[in-house]
Amino acid sequence: MLVSTRQHGDALVIQPMEPRLDAAVAISFKDAVRSAVQDPGSPVILDMSEVDFLDSSGLGAVVAAMKLLGAERPLELAALTPAVAKVFRLTRMDSVFTIHADAPPAGTPTQRVAG
Repeated sequence: MLVSTRQHGDALVIQPMEPRLDAAVAISFKDAVRSAVQDPGSPVILDMSEVDFLDSSGLGAVVAAMKLLGAERPLELAALTPAVAKVFRLTRMDSVFTIHADAPPAGTPTQRVAG
């Protein structure tokens, strides 16, 4: 899975560049996030604006990314599409994550990581 990363203030913004986050790409998504967050420190915002479909494996991959970062480095979500937001509501994961309506402004990606 291809993800784009950029800095926004002190936060690292990671944006999956595929419309589906499902069982077929969950492992490569986790690998891409792991590669993107190797440097410790900044909070991470997952920009979900390109993701139209999220299944239980995709949700599990997002939770695994949160656990990878640990409590001292929060993972926040932004720009959930309606279908993805519904999955977070139905599973009550919207109470676990901080969710922003909009993603930080797009700038020039600092890198693209394939998982």
